[in-house]
Amino acid sequence: MKKLIFLVLVSLTIFSCGDEVEFNTPAFQGDRTNQLWRAEAFSASIDANGFLTITGTNNVETVNLRVPSVTEGTFVVGDVNTIEAEYIDAFNTRFTTNNRPDETVSIYPELGEIVIDEINLINRTFTGTFRFLAFNASGLNSIGYTNGIFFRVPLIFGDFPANPVTCNDVEGSADGARLAYEATFTDVVFIDPVAYTAACSAYINALNVQRTYCGDVDGSIQDIIDVLADCQISCEQATLNRVEAQLQYNAATISNYAALCAQYQFYLEQQILYCGDDDGSIQAEIDALDCGDADGDGVPNVFENFNGDLDGNLDDDDTDGDGIANYLDADDDGDGIPTADEAVDADGNPIDTDGDGDVDYLDNDDDGDGLFSNFEVGDSDGDGIDDYLDADDDDDTIPTLNENADPNADGNPADALDTDLDGVPDYLQA
Repeated sequence: MKKLIFLVLVSLTIFSCGDEVEFNTPAFQGDRTNQLWRAEAFSASIDANGFLTITGTNNVETVNLRVPSVTEGTFVVGDVNTIEAEYIDAFNTRFTTNNRPDETVSIYPELGEIVIDEINLINRTFTGTFRFLAFNASGLNSIGYTNGIFFRVPLIFGDFPANPVTCNDVEGSADGARLAYEATFTDVVFIDPVAYTAACSAYINALNVQRTYCGDVDGSIQDIIDVLADCQISCEQATLNRVEAQLQYNAATISNYAALCAQYQFYLEQQILYCGDDDGSIQAEIDALDCGDADGDGVPNVFENFNGDLDGNLDDDDTDGDGIANYLDADDDGDGIPTADEAVDADGNPIDTDGDGDVDYLDNDDDGDGLFSNFEVGDSDGDGIDDYLDADDDDDTIPTLNENADPNADGNPADALDTDLDGVPDYLQA
């Protein structure tokens, strides 16, 4: 009977106290090891980063509740350092939810919560609840609080941020960073290692901010961070880059060969960087590449092997027979027009003006009029087409080939027919 009366009295005392906290005066209290602990002084502060600390002390012991955002809501303590409950005893021993329990005590972090139910901006006060189990540095000893209440605790230091950061804010930022990161390797021709690393690092930073403001109770955010690791592309991604570069290289033309060869070499080197090259095969491929243009005529060396030597011998290819191999000859066909100046199409590839099967830079009679191009200087008919590319040099509708411009067929119009003996050969006189 006495025990029953005692329990009733205890209950009345607790509920009476709770009523006082809830409806009357500001307070800070909680049950510590099943005994009521009440603070004699309490206050709140907001630092320059917008982090909130609510403190209660009885001048011997102190409890600090820290959250990273001045917003109403529930903050789980025990999984990230920015959300913390701390107890400091009379001997200045610090117990905090940021200390993990020793494995002999528990292999899991002990989670608690700080709940901010009301922020009164006019009166500058905070009301809410808390519960936690905090450990000392060794993780062997702990202090626990349940049924914690802080009621109308006044803000003493700092100011309310104009736009406090919320969990929703940083979750949105993390989602945006994730999309930007995924865009560096999804539906792209090549994965740019630099862009990938930058976007990956930005994503990790956003995830860390998310952990700061939202917590990470199930460890899923940290799992993502661990998977991202050092933010380097994988060997598989580097290999995909090399495969695509090789396909483009194999389809290269004269106009784009130099760029695609250099690109292929770059991604081969990237493959070595991210995958290694144990058998040396990748380096051998690099060593075999020839991206050069020795004579600077716009035709890469590999396109000047005209006789199709399987060994790639370029020294026995001499189209104009001047003793200079084509890959070293700035005028491959010896027609007086530098190879670099011969006609090309809109893409920069050589064309065959007269359609005889030889592109102009290998054809000493580019327009097929029977006269060597080096003897056709200027634009006789003023039609904007140089004579060496004009099959009707005088624009009289009679092709130069049909105007007896080279009776002895040596390609030199010195003996061209001049019917009226006026000093102007027929093929140049309309």
